[in-house]
Amino acid sequence: MAHILMADDDAEQIAVHRRLLETLGYQVGTARSPAEALTELERNRPDLIVVDLRIPGSADGFALIRGIRERDAKMPLIVLSGWPEDLYGSPEESLVSRVVVKGTVQDLLKAIAELLA
Repeated sequence: MAHILMADDDAEQIAVHRRLLETLGYQVGTARSPAEALTELERNRPDLIVVDLRIPGSADGFALIRGIRERDAKMPLIVLSGWPEDLYGSPEESLVSRVVVKGTVQDLLKAIAELLA
């Protein structure tokens, strides 16, 4: 089954999403900071990455998106954010595969399934 990396500074969000995705058969790695996410990307090469835009601040989320793309231009990348409008119109918007609003679990699951198909 596919390996997904969840990058979010909110431990509760990570725990909820991890349990859900593992129940569906995905292998899930986690990172609580941009540095951890980039290390995990290099170490385990996930099939897809889900990134919180504000991890822990919006500038760090944008830097993480750029760092992921510098390392892998084609890896599916989902931004999961409560403030997706922060991304809209930015140069980083073109670097992500999908934007999903936090709290819309069905939208997240649908985006993951489509991007891994």
